[in-house]
Amino acid sequence: MTDEEIKRWRQETRARLVAARLAIGAAKRRRWEATIEQHLQALFDTLPGPVLGLYWPFRAEFDPRPVAEILRAEGWRLALPAVVEKRGPLEYRRWQPGVEMETGAFDLPAPKARDVVAPDVVLAPVVGFDAANYRLGYGGGYFDRTLTALSPRPVAIGVGFALARLPTIFPRPDDVPMDAIVTEAGVQRRAAA
Repeated sequence: MTDEEIKRWRQETRARLVAARLAIGAAKRRRWEATIEQHLQALFDTLPGPVLGLYWPFRAEFDPRPVAEILRAEGWRLALPAVVEKRGPLEYRRWQPGVEMETGAFDLPAPKARDVVAPDVVLAPVVGFDAANYRLGYGGGYFDRTLTALSPRPVAIGVGFALARLPTIFPRPDDVPMDAIVTEAGVQRRAAA
């Protein structure tokens, strides 16, 4: 495929997968989310801490806040991303329920205070994903740029629903594979390089 064909394929695939995610019924979504929460809790028992970069759910994505609240009670510190510059990496700001928020890029809330932290683990929503743990996002490249910029690199976990699995996302040179992808079907770990 040419670069232009891949770009078009990604746009069409994003639209199809987001529509499929939005069409999931409430009862089924709750069952899937409960199973994803169990998989995430078991995975977090094996991960370094203490800072978790999570995301604010958008367009029927899995909501990581209930799991994050359990982790916070266990001593993890939480952070939410903020877009600081359009083509730059995300900035993770310390967050907990009740902190003052502002409307950020894409109308997503971000902590107003710039209490910047470096996450040890990052959760990233997936629009799609493949067997090599490459994540198809919304096309802005923010999570990929962030993972490349952070040093040391945090453990990267993509989270979504199994219906988003693809044979390939046709990864580009700037795509960064996730260390694990978590869905209601289980945890898919990245094969050792």
